[in-house]
Amino acid sequence: RWAKVTPLFLWNAEARHLQRFWGASGDFWQAQWGKLHSYYGGNELALYCLGAMAIPSLSFWMYNAVLMMIDLTGKPSIFTRYRIQPGKNDPVEPGKLKHAVKVVLFNQVFLSCPMVLLMYPFMQWRGNPCGTELPTFHWVLLELSVFALVEEILFYYSHRLFHHPSIYKHLSNMLPSMVGPMLMGSHVATIMLWFCLALITTTISHCGYHLPFLPSPEFHDFHHLKFNQCYGVLGVLDRLHGTDLVFKQTKAYDRHILLLNFTPLTQSIPELTKKSE
Repeated sequence: RWAKVTPLFLWNAEARHLQRFWGASGDFWQAQWGKLHSYYGGNELALYCLGAMAIPSLSFWMYNAVLMMIDLTGKPSIFTRYRIQPGKNDPVEPGKLKHAVKVVLFNQVFLSCPMVLLMYPFMQWRGNPCGTELPTFHWVLLELSVFALVEEILFYYSHRLFHHPSIYKHLSNMLPSMVGPMLMGSHVATIMLWFCLALITTTISHCGYHLPFLPSPEFHDFHHLKFNQCYGVLGVLDRLHGTDLVFKQTKAYDRHILLLNFTPLTQSIPELTKKSE
């Protein structure tokens, strides 16, 4: 019973804290947005590119720069303890990392950026994405909830139906995150927040580390092991369609929790040895 009640209680508590923070700092953020709007002379395309492309990309590379340093050097060693698969890619081969960086840069420049730019006329048609007034806290919270729901539906079914590398890796990672803001006619500030969250969450899901106080990457990591399992983001549709049944029989499922201490889950929930089995 308490296992079900506690997450809801924590979510409500977080929402109250965020609401207080937003209320206390709302005037501050509104003032900063006003200054930025004036600085660009009301140039909405420039503001849109800044919020929907530049800042999310910067947040992505800043977060990944730390992970790349850890992967290449193995330092600080305190982080390597949290590898999901100890000993694998430890350290990462520089050649592989260089290739991965090139692929990501290519995808950002020639795929993501054009798609976000093509999204701009539609956003203008839907409303005023770069208006002088920022959205309210409650509206942003509602929008983020809608975005997450839309992303889960589109990501799951596109992932499952078109799970072919030549199609999936180029399209379905981006489109599910974009559709929500288009449906809601969102302000660029909300789009910026959502894209930053989506990119960082994607990084966490693929980084290979189950770090304390961050979302669990075990679910999506298992998908890369078993491609017919764990298609979604939240896991709701996987449960509905039974595409998480194999996952539930593994230690990865037991470890699929928010780590609230500093003991690696590979230690607190170790794999069973043949002798113990």
